[in-house]
Amino acid sequence: MSTVDPATPRWHAPVAGVLAVVTGLAAGHLVAGLVAPAASPALAVGSRIIDLTPTPVKEWAVATLGNYDKPILVAGVIVMTLLLGLVVGMLAARFRWLVWAGPAALSLIAAAAAGAAPAAGPLAVLPAVATGVVGGFTLWWFLPRERRADPGAARALPRRAFLTGTAVAGLGSAAAVVTGQWLANRSRIPATITLPPPSQPLPVLPAGLDVPQLSPWVTSNADFYRVDVNLLVPTVNVDDWRLSIDGMVDRPYSLTWNELAALPLIERDVTLNCVSNEVGGPYIGGARWLGVRTRDVLARAGVQAPADQVLSRSVDGFTISSPVQALTDGREALIAIGMNGQPLPVEHGFPARLITPGLYGYVGATKWLTQLTLTTYAQQTAYWTQRGWKEKGPVKPSSRIDVPRPLAHIQPAEVTIAGTAWAQNIGVMTVQVRVDGGDWQKATLGPDAGIQYWRQWRYTWKASTGQHTLECRVIDETGAAQVEARATPFPDGSTGLHSVVVFVD
Repeated sequence: MSTVDPATPRWHAPVAGVLAVVTGLAAGHLVAGLVAPAASPALAVGSRIIDLTPTPVKEWAVATLGNYDKPILVAGVIVMTLLLGLVVGMLAARFRWLVWAGPAALSLIAAAAAGAAPAAGPLAVLPAVATGVVGGFTLWWFLPRERRADPGAARALPRRAFLTGTAVAGLGSAAAVVTGQWLANRSRIPATITLPPPSQPLPVLPAGLDVPQLSPWVTSNADFYRVDVNLLVPTVNVDDWRLSIDGMVDRPYSLTWNELAALPLIERDVTLNCVSNEVGGPYIGGARWLGVRTRDVLARAGVQAPADQVLSRSVDGFTISSPVQALTDGREALIAIGMNGQPLPVEHGFPARLITPGLYGYVGATKWLTQLTLTTYAQQTAYWTQRGWKEKGPVKPSSRIDVPRPLAHIQPAEVTIAGTAWAQNIGVMTVQVRVDGGDWQKATLGPDAGIQYWRQWRYTWKASTGQHTLECRVIDETGAAQVEARATPFPDGSTGLHSVVVFVD
């Protein structure tokens, strides 16, 4: 313990602690960009928080925060770390051993988080080490230090030196973060990637229904929903990428991206659903996918009789389990390399992903695919099934009202009610609408792209003054109506009727 110069401003110590955190995290992010982007300390700790978070809390975050859940989590980790830095700075001004012990403790936490990642390599701890070293040095530099001429008395930096150092540390940290992010993104889709033409091209889809604010029949790549556990989207060098097929097979083998793209490619219009989607939720979209039939790839390996599960693995070690039957039957599951006429976007799985019609994404839509292992459900479990979700997740028929919006104020006249509906692996026969619990009325369906794709629908309602509740339901091709009883997404998808309250003025 040292005696601090009484002339030292009180704000020096907490500011030094915050600067130590800022420079340390920036240095870790820079090093992570070079060796392992996902090991950036804030991201590594955030990823472990996601893994350890109970399923109900995850579902609340997805439902409440939507696409902002990950940025908010990372921001929360950074804010908490800054607060810890502030406290450490204040204490380290009096207890000198905390100058290095404080940053070292935070570094150990980040190293443990990075090392726990499924695909962590030997270099994954280096960003944490950089964080600890740079953070410790920053704290040592800015805090009052003992002088040889006066042992036991800690003297502070002059005010001008402190402010200049703060500016330099801030600018250097900003430069390190920007450079680290650039390094992390340097292996995104190269401009030279050109998709081969399909051997079985589909005709151009007709235009969907022309209703303002109705969800587009084909979801653009930019607007397609994204739900996954990744705080940092994996970036893959396509020249180094391999898809391995192994496990309970007669002939294990692997494919490069060029070898995969050289196989017969087909186009399929498929709607993807996230199991976390609440009734009427946004986590659904339809696109035209280009890829290789998964059954062809598996047939080449020779699937052995006991196998009933394909455990697919992402480049970051994330796993998904899919029924062998779903990947080999007539629904024509794909290993997709294209989306809406373009190479897969990085956010949606470049260089390859699974598309399994009729299954929720958590059991059939592995992004950044790198391995297909034939196994059994008794032998191995995947990420989500380990957390209590059902092993097999068939998409439940459902429907949604897009127009009018909830709590909309509309005029007493003929009003268009419109939305989307889906019944994958079965097909949509009709959609019905009712107002204020009255009789069900038949809606008009939009164009049809097959049973694996959603349908748009519309209904004209003569609106009268007052508050009204609008509801919709889909009737599938067997004549069965969607389940009306409300159920939350956990453990195998939500059910219930979507309703919208509107006011007619």
